[in-house]
Amino acid sequence: MTPCHFLVPGSIDRPTGGSRYDRQIVTGLRDAGASVQVDELPGDFPDTDRTAREAVDGALGRIPDHRVVIIDGLVMGRLAHTVARHAKRLRVLALVHHPLADETGAGAEEQRQRLIDEAQALRTVSGVIATSAFTAQRLRERGLYSGRVAVIPPGCTPRPLATGRPGHAPLILCVASMTPRKAQHRLIEALAGLVDRSWHCQLVGSMDLAPAYAAAVARQRDAGGLHDRVTLTGAADETQLDEAYRRAGLFVLPSLYEGYGMVISEAIAYGLPVITTTGGALATTLPPAAGIAVAPDDPAALREAIAAVLDDESRRQALARGARQARGHLGDWDESAACFMAVIKEASSCPSNSPPAG
Repeated sequence: MTPCHFLVPGSIDRPTGGSRYDRQIVTGLRDAGASVQVDELPGDFPDTDRTAREAVDGALGRIPDHRVVIIDGLVMGRLAHTVARHAKRLRVLALVHHPLADETGAGAEEQRQRLIDEAQALRTVSGVIATSAFTAQRLRERGLYSGRVAVIPPGCTPRPLATGRPGHAPLILCVASMTPRKAQHRLIEALAGLVDRSWHCQLVGSMDLAPAYAAAVARQRDAGGLHDRVTLTGAADETQLDEAYRRAGLFVLPSLYEGYGMVISEAIAYGLPVITTTGGALATTLPPAAGIAVAPDDPAALREAIAAVLDDESRRQALARGARQARGHLGDWDESAACFMAVIKEASSCPSNSPPAG
């Protein structure tokens, strides 16, 4: 098979859903016999600084002509001119987790500029891969890309069923990087109104990506008198994550927006009932029988949903049964890697900077 190259923002081992997707695909391709070169790029992404621009330009410049290059959307979304200088001799595929303008926290003018920049960048590529049908549709709705999009959702590794914590308060688990888009502050706000119930909450996720926000969530927890009931554990390795999922009785993801929401599938793989929002792709990622989805940025609705599960054991058991049934329908990473391999093979057979047929 023709060798391929991945350009990713920072370390591919970063504790984010996007980096995990990239890492699993690269591993799957290599396991299938592909030769994959990964460039872990320094600098600030997606907004880019001089270090980032030079790193992308240098990485692309070192790749031989006609090679297939997969560029993570965080890398290329604002570097149209840099990518365009190399796209005519390479077969560039954009891997889009979600449109950059959908990231929480940007003002109206910043969102407008991100749309312009990402649309320009996507016009330079040979093809686009999205991690969900929602994201593919979002690219069309926002006028970012009108061509065919290959949709390759994340896989999910089979897991043992969670056992909970017999004899202890139910553990509410949230796994997400501590950033404004993940909205842990809304979960803290919801839990503050449930102090009369028995529960403990564990927030697992990197606190380094948005340290000011992480510090604000910690202050919010302490100000609400929840220090002994809400644990902020920071980033966790695979063993620690597995232990947390196994001990949990309920999984909650309060995100304002997700391009897919990989941790929802992870929770389903453990047979956990789920409470999340309808932000972005989450409404379609969550199997209806396995959980409750409420409007994003609505702590009252989130509180009501959590209370419904804590207060009604039969409701919790019904959702857990739904999760156990849904886990049998989860795709695996081998399937995702095989679909990726097919897109790479198709791209390698096309002229440089030309979209695959179909």
